[in-house]
Amino acid sequence: MSWFSLLGIAVALAVDAFAVAVAAGLSLKVLTKRRLFRLSFHFGLFQAMMLVIGWLFGKALFALVAVIANWVAFGLLLLVGGHMIRQALHGNGETRISLDPTKGWQLVFLSFATSVDALVVGLSLAMMGVSIVLAASVVGFVAMALTLLGMPLGNRASILWGRRIEVLGGLILIAVGFVSLWSHKT
Repeated sequence: MSWFSLLGIAVALAVDAFAVAVAAGLSLKVLTKRRLFRLSFHFGLFQAMMLVIGWLFGKALFALVAVIANWVAFGLLLLVGGHMIRQALHGNGETRISLDPTKGWQLVFLSFATSVDALVVGLSLAMMGVSIVLAASVVGFVAMALTLLGMPLGNRASILWGRRIEVLGGLILIAVGFVSLWSHKT
């Protein structure tokens, strides 16, 4: 596989991580280096791990995993996005502090939801005989880089437009879930 193809796959897989990173930046009052590191590290790690897991599954489970994975990602993004909207609309004024997507189960859910596509791509790469070490490294690095780009953009928008923009962040997460589900149905 050429570098151009591998980079294209990595960017395509990281687009949802970028969108979720923007939404995460919207929900944070203060964007610290620690939060940037946690989200970008986990998004990159999960993208790389899911690619490897998919590659290990190989040809046999391709159709089954592809269908289930997209529904799981959709459900997780819908859950987190809905929670984010609910907190923005009905929160007690501390929404941006209490809803930290760089901690706990939210971090795990978002990391998993944004990397489910990598599982399916890993299956495809196994069928093509692609070296997984290089592919996983590139995919993980690109996801990390786009997350590092997206969080400050979202945080800046949040500072400029306030709590209303948090609803947009939740809608972005839900939209990413629908797009992921829809793109695999057609």
